[in-house]
Amino acid sequence: MKISTLRYSIKQSFISIRRNLLFSLASIGTIVACLFLFGVFYAIILNMANEVKSIQSTLTVSVFFDEGTDENRIMEIGKELQSISNVDTINYVSAEKAWAGYIDDVYGGDTDYVHAVFGDDNPLENASSYEITLKNINKQDETVEIIKKIPDVRKVNSSDVTAQSLNSVSRLVGYASVGIIVILFLVSLFLISNTITIGISVRKEEIAIMKLIGAKDSFVRTPFVIEGIIIGLVGSFIPLVMLYFMYNAMSQYLSEHFKLIANMFKMVPAMEVFKGMAPISLAMGVGMGFFGSLLTTRKHLRV
Repeated sequence: MKISTLRYSIKQSFISIRRNLLFSLASIGTIVACLFLFGVFYAIILNMANEVKSIQSTLTVSVFFDEGTDENRIMEIGKELQSISNVDTINYVSAEKAWAGYIDDVYGGDTDYVHAVFGDDNPLENASSYEITLKNINKQDETVEIIKKIPDVRKVNSSDVTAQSLNSVSRLVGYASVGIIVILFLVSLFLISNTITIGISVRKEEIAIMKLIGAKDSFVRTPFVIEGIIIGLVGSFIPLVMLYFMYNAMSQYLSEHFKLIANMFKMVPAMEVFKGMAPISLAMGVGMGFFGSLLTTRKHLRV
C-alpha cells in the first residue's frame, strides 16, 4: 500500500469517526467496559493464583511412622519420600521438636506449668514425622496413596479440604471471568459493526463512484478497517490507564490503613500485573475493532 493511500485512509477513518461520533463513543465505551472488567478479573485471578501458590507452599502432608521404627529406617523412609515425583520439600520433625512446638502453641511456652503436669514425660514420643510440601497440590490425593504404601508408615495427615477449596474458588472466578468477557466482547463487536454500517451508509454514493472508476477492494475497505482499529485501540488504552492508577491506589491504601490484611494478602506489584495485562488488552481491543469492521465491510460493501 502506498503512503499516500494509507494517509488518505487514516484521514477518512477520522472523518467517519467524527461524523458518527455518538456511535463511535458507544463502541469505545463498550470496549472500555469490556476490557476494564477483563483487567479487573485478570488482576484478581493473578493475585488469587499468587496467593494460592503461596498458601500451597505452606500446606504440608505429615507422615507418621509405626511405633518402634528406628532412626535408620526413618532415614530410609525419608529417601523414599524424596524420590516421589510430586514431593517438593521434606522436613524431619523429631518427637522432642513436636512436643516443644505443642507447648508453644497450646501452653504459650509455659514450660514450668508443663513440667509440673507432665514431668519429664513426652506424650508425643511416638509422634516424630516428616512434613512434606508438594509441587502440585492437585495431585495430593494420589501422592498420599503412594506414601501410604511405604512400609512402616503408620498414618498420613493431609489438608484435603483446604486444597480443594482453593482450587474450587480459583476455577469459579476463572469461569465467571470468561463468561462475562465473552458477552461483552460480542456486544462490542455488535456496536462496532453498527458504527461501520452507518459510515458505509453515509458514504454510499462516494463508494459507488469509487467502485465505478475502478477503485480496488482494499482501497474502499481500508478506511473502515482503520476506523475499527482506532476505536479498538482507544477503547483498550483508556481502561489500562484507569486500572493502573486504581490498582496502585488500592495497593497503597491497603498497606497504609489495613496493615494486617496487607501482611496476610501480598498484592502482586503493579508492573508485574500490567506487563501481562497490557499487551493482551491492546490485542483484544485492536482485534475487536479489526474483525468487527472487516466482517461488516465484507457484508455491506460486497467488495
